[in-house]
Amino acid sequence: MEKLRSEGWLELFTNTQLGCSQLDLAEFYARVTVTEGTVTSVVNGVRIEFDAQTLGDILGVPAAGLTYMSRRTSPC
Repeated sequence: MEKLRSEGWLELFTNTQLGCSQLDLAEFYARVTVTEGTVTSVVNGVRIEFDAQTLGDILGVPAAGLTYMSRRTSPC
């Protein structure tokens, strides 16, 4: 949660109007794997899978550089 807060994404992922609770988010991260650029997890028995382009499309932001950023070590 602190990492999301420091990156300015906490509200996006914990907005209950969108149906994402902190418990759901914790479950997502507890089960997440990243293989060849594809993020996979399971939340409440539902498999979630996306790549950088799909995430960019969902969030309405460019995906360029996301692969590079995900390889960097966050100070959190």
